[in-house]
Amino acid sequence: MESLRILIFGLPGSGKTTLATKLAKKLAADHLNADEVRGRFEDWDFSDEGRLRQAFRMSDLAKSVESQHVIMDFVCPTRQLREIVAADVNIFMNTIVEGRFEDTNKLFEFPADSVKVSYTIQEKNADQEAERIATDLMTADSR
Repeated sequence: MESLRILIFGLPGSGKTTLATKLAKKLAADHLNADEVRGRFEDWDFSDEGRLRQAFRMSDLAKSVESQHVIMDFVCPTRQLREIVAADVNIFMNTIVEGRFEDTNKLFEFPADSVKVSYTIQEKNADQEAERIATDLMTADSR
């Protein structure tokens, strides 16, 4: 059985890791933090090629997980990178207007209406949001 792949994306500092950590506990999910993955592969290249490589890496790691759910906690700044990741559930952390890295701010593409976003989080309230999303996903899993 393939894991349900959940992407939590948004600008640096938007609360992705906090939400991912809490949601992973509630779902007993594997949690792939993009910074930890970059560290494991010693790849801190944030060029277009480096970001592309990281998107494929996150996708491949998520596909290799054997648990029911896997959470990818990843800035994933462009539509192209989100398509590569190909998550089943997309959670957009829309809690800040800009992050601490100017290059990422310029590159970041906010999701358009036509992009599949399952949840848009507008306030940093990880406990409440993790509970709501976990309940939704567990209800859907039991169908």
